[in-house]
Amino acid sequence: MTALAPQDLDRAACAARDAADPLAALREQFDLPPGVNYLDGNSLGVLPRATAARVHDVVTREWGQGLIRSWNSAGWIDLPRRVGDKIGRLVGAAPGELVVADSTSVNLFKVLSAAARIAQADDAARRVIVSERSNFPTDLYIAESVAAQHGMTLELLDIDAIPARLAPGAGADVAVLMLTQVNYRSGRMADMAAVTALAHGAGALMLWDLAHSAGAVPVDLNGADADFAVGCGYKYLNGGPGAPAFCWAHPRHAERFWQPLSGWMGHAAPFVFEPGYRPAPGIGRYLCGTPQVIGMSALECGVDTVLAAEPLGGMAALRAKSVALSELFIALVRRHLAGSGLTIHTPLDAARRGSQVSLGVPADGSVDGYAVMQALIARGVIGDYRAGDGSAAEPHLLRFGFTPLYTRFQDVFDAVEALAEVLARGEWREERFTRRSAVT
Repeated sequence: MTALAPQDLDRAACAARDAADPLAALREQFDLPPGVNYLDGNSLGVLPRATAARVHDVVTREWGQGLIRSWNSAGWIDLPRRVGDKIGRLVGAAPGELVVADSTSVNLFKVLSAAARIAQADDAARRVIVSERSNFPTDLYIAESVAAQHGMTLELLDIDAIPARLAPGAGADVAVLMLTQVNYRSGRMADMAAVTALAHGAGALMLWDLAHSAGAVPVDLNGADADFAVGCGYKYLNGGPGAPAFCWAHPRHAERFWQPLSGWMGHAAPFVFEPGYRPAPGIGRYLCGTPQVIGMSALECGVDTVLAAEPLGGMAALRAKSVALSELFIALVRRHLAGSGLTIHTPLDAARRGSQVSLGVPADGSVDGYAVMQALIARGVIGDYRAGDGSAAEPHLLRFGFTPLYTRFQDVFDAVEALAEVLARGEWREERFTRRSAVT
């Protein structure tokens, strides 16, 4: 971590950094509510200004006037591939390799099933799917189902134990290694190329979940020689709640893939209406049902906000600002929250950190992390809370996401100052902040 001088840690210095920020104009792409300091883009991205007008046009003109003709005249049928190619520019996928479809969970089921099938076809002894114990639960639930359907076992390990599991002589039974590149809890980021090489060295296939990396950190799927990937559209891609997700397969697997959800849009000729299934060539076979036209149109607006950074240095420039924002946050936490009991649960090494910082709540229960976050939100500073088991190893977490498209350095300063005041004044102890909502 880069040390920041004391004079760099006051609000005036942060405002000066914002004034000199070459990416500052990108913030104007978003409709940010007044009085809100939004640090939760790692859960749901901010609404792009272009989205409402685009969705209105899709609904009133393309649907309202064009009706079914718009599948052709408005290019609805091309949306999965057109938006997929745009996302591909952000994650190192070549044109025609990535499609938008369904949800992340559904896409994970598709690609993990495909990977399991391929692995077993090549070597029947490979009957284990390996993942990180603290991976996002839905990934593990899907993996559990796929393992049961293929007569395999899901094995969960601490992230640091995975290299030994895939060491020569130890990984001969591993079919697939499935990881989220940036851990949703800790923000720890895996070295995609190194981990993929580790999996391949053991003869296993590598599947990446890019939910917390697409649009946030540079990703190069082809450069890393990954096998499969999935990701969501509603976080750093700013596609809106419930936005369609995406999936990718390395071209070497494209013609071997037989997806378990063989819907008509994944057929080689969907409008021939023949009774037997023939998979479409390449990534097209990953499609299933009718494309979510309204959702994909909104997602395209969100993806375009990220692509707007290309003339300004693209993902490398966004990553540099992300690192600077998180470094500032960590420095301010160390300065203003010493003695609060909160701990930094995210790697201090920027190369091992995604675009978020998580603060661990004391294991002794002296601080209610959920209530702290609600009190902070009441002040207009929006992060989120993620429950753990309450131990020092898996604490309850306060998460803060930094989206360089719209997050400013002064936002970071204000957030830490507000958090310090919430803790110092005991605001979180108010009963209204302790009541759990349906979504936490």
